[in-house]
Formats: sequence, C-alpha cells, structure tokens
Amino acid sequence: MHLHKLAFMKISILILVFALSFQLASAQNQWFKLYEDSASLVNDGKAITAAFTKDIQKIKPTLTFNINTRLNTTPYLIFYWGENGERTANLPKWDQVIEPQKQFFYQVAGSEAAGKDMFRLFFNGFYLPHELGHALEHITKGNLKGSYQEEYFANTVGMLWWKKQGKSKELKDCYEFAKKVWAKLPNPIPAGSTIEEFFTANYQKASEDPFVYGYMQFKQFIQLYEDKSLPDFDTYIKLYLK
Repeated sequence: MHLHKLAFMKISILILVFALSFQLASAQNQWFKLYEDSASLVNDGKAITAAFTKDIQKIKPTLTFNINTRLNTTPYLIFYWGENGERTANLPKWDQVIEPQKQFFYQVAGSEAAGKDMFRLFFNGFYLPHELGHALEHITKGNLKGSYQEEYFANTVGMLWWKKQGKSKELKDCYEFAKKVWAKLPNPIPAGSTIEEFFTANYQKASEDPFVYGYMQFKQFIQLYEDKSLPDFDTYIKLYLK
C-alpha cells in the first residue's frame, strides 16, 4: 500500500514538473511578441515570473520571493511596484498604450511597424526579468531610491537570465534595435557630469522623459550585451546574495 502511494506521488510530481516545464516553454516561445490577448499576456508573464522565482530560490531557498505579475498599462509601461504591501510586476499591452507614447516609439524606431517591434522586443520581452531584478534588490536591500546603478543591476539580471534561457536571437534583435535607437537620441548629459551622476541626481525627472530615460536604458543594454566578462546568471546571483 505504501509503495503504491509512493509510486503515485512520484508520478504526480513528474506530471507537475512536466506541466510546469511545458508552460514555461510555451510562454517563452510566445514572449517577445505583440500580444493581442490580455489573458495570454498575463499567463505567459506569470509563467516567466515563476521560472525566474524558481531559479532564485534554487540559489537561496530561504529567500521569500513572491511577485504577482499582472496587466496594468500605465505611462510607466512595464514596472515593478513594491509599496503598500504589494509586490507586483506590471505588464503593458500595446493597444492600451497612450497615443503620445506610441508616437515616441514610431519616431525613434523609424516607422509604425518598427515602433511596434521595439515595443514587443523590450516591453513584452526583455524587461520582465529586468523588473524582477528590481524586485530582488528591493527584497534583499530595502527601498529602491531610483538610480543609475539600480537600473544597471536590473539590466544585468535581465540580460543574464535571458541568456540562461537560450534567448540569444531575441537578445541580438534587442541589441540591434538599441544601437539604432540610441544613436538617434540626443545626449542629455551636461558637460562636467557623468552619466551615472546625472541619472542618479535627476532620476525622477529623467524617468518622465522617454528620450532622456531611453538614452540611459539603451546605453546600458548595449554595454551589457557587449560585455564578454559577465558571469552566468547563477554565478552572478550567488555573488550578489552572499
């Protein structure tokens, strides 16, 4: 009787593992696309968040990392929220984005089609584990103040996690887009200041201007993509959590 129960439990666990693996594979195959269906966007986002969470908890099982991923299109587009008892990763949907922001995408990307490509690659693509990186820093270090270094950490986490998932093609597509867009953006850094100093001192104001904020974000993405000295995701997180 006990052997039958044990066998049943093992089979049940294997089925659950297979189901979760299938869900993640399906989500990742659909991700980096322009979502038309809200439920699919949220379900895929939740699957990716669950996979990220599993990777973090493998490294540090005692860490409580519980982030709710939801659809919440605002002018911030994709963002982590960790106040008032909430810990959420907020996803945007293209048809809910306000028109001025759509025009920004069209302008810097070069066309309407390219603007939509830019949105799917970054905001329905790369930036979800970036936001989960913010969540990780918030949970482990306390309140986030908004700084160049916080963004650099989140971008590093996002870059390394997607590499771990084998998304080299998608990252290369993001890289080519980032280079093209960044070259068009005016340099907002005043003479005598560094990019780190400027964005840390003016983070809130900079984050409200897509041209200024985009300059920093795409610059960081380019630097990280080209940095061949970065460790793998697990090594990086282990060092961070020491």
